[in-house]
Amino acid sequence: MSSKQGVILYGPPAAGKDTVTAALTELSPRYAQFARLKVGIGKSAGYRMGTMEQLRELEAAGDVVYANTRYGNTYVIDAPGLDAAFAAGVPVVHLGQVDGIRALVDGYRADWSVVLLWCPRKATADRSLGRGDKDTAARLVAWDATREDLDAHPGAIWDLRVDTTVASPQDSARLIDHLLAQRAGAAAP
Repeated sequence: MSSKQGVILYGPPAAGKDTVTAALTELSPRYAQFARLKVGIGKSAGYRMGTMEQLRELEAAGDVVYANTRYGNTYVIDAPGLDAAFAAGVPVVHLGQVDGIRALVDGYRADWSVVLLWCPRKATADRSLGRGDKDTAARLVAWDATREDLDAHPGAIWDLRVDTTVASPQDSARLIDHLLAQRAGAAAP
């Protein structure tokens, strides 16, 4: 088991990945959201904006751990970005694809805690509209894709499952923090 601990938050759009990550960073400054490299347009907050040339360079060096395309953009988890994130503390990586989890767990050596954050489709719609998203319809398509992804991978193993319509962001953060403390204790000599 690696001494580097990281958190993967998996779930559909508006399940609470950003909100739970914010609660984690309030709980402890060692947590920080991993800023994926984004090649495309639109929202830049929380991303490292990049170019197709940068993506090609990462691919040529074998430094792309996982990449996916959604909303017309390409989102990249890269080894140099992960190296920097681990040097700073405990990265919290947001994913919406089981294949992304597998690629990250298999492709970057660390002690990854995988957390399923879930909410019903209606909660995604309500939260998306409530926060003023202009692409709620696309987020509901992504919710459907996440549900299909889960159904297609019934053997996916979660270290923790949280229904974000029941657990508050602060309670979710405490559960995740406790999980990491348990895993660190189990790994201690």
